[in-house]
Amino acid sequence: MSTSEERPNPDEALARARAAREQMAAALDEDQEPEVDEPVGWQPIWQRPRKPKSKAAKKEELSKQRKRLQDAAKRRLAAGNSRRPRSRQSRIGNAAARRDARALSRVRHSNAWLW
Repeated sequence: MSTSEERPNPDEALARARAAREQMAAALDEDQEPEVDEPVGWQPIWQRPRKPKSKAAKKEELSKQRKRLQDAAKRRLAAGNSRRPRSRQSRIGNAAARRDARALSRVRHSNAWLW
């Protein structure tokens, strides 16, 4: 069981808090914006001041982007055209199957009666 010496007096704690209140208010009321010349620490990108790019920098960035996109398009085109050729046997089989299916479809959709 704790004695009264170990427990702080609530009145004393309240008095200390009231005394520190002015200090805390002064710290909170200080100017939140840093000075212009004062170096700022790390900030998230959305809070950093915007620096407009020069026309040359914009052109350079756009040309890099255009080049990157053109290279990607070339790669995509090359990937589409570079499929390994199928074996001759499978091509013949597929063509024959298509021919048969086409003939069957014509018969099925024609008005001629088959006796």
